Amino acid sequence: MKNVTLSADEDLIEKARTIARVRRTTLNAEFRERLARFAANEGSVHNFDAMMNELRQVNAGRKFSREEMNER
Repeated sequence: MKNVTLSADEDLIEKARTIARVRRTTLNAEFRERLARFAANEGSVHNFDAMMNELRQVNAGRKFSREEMNER
């Protein structure tokens, strides 16, 4: 496991530590969990972008007018 050094306001760190204590965990464990979710969400963005690129290739057979596209 690699170490990372972060800087934050002292009051913010103390508030975060208090929340972690209430949750019966550590600030370090909370950070690791949030970092893992952050990294996982990036993968979701790439999956979304890939899906949108695939959908751009769909051919509806003709061009639709603005009115037709906005019909409900």
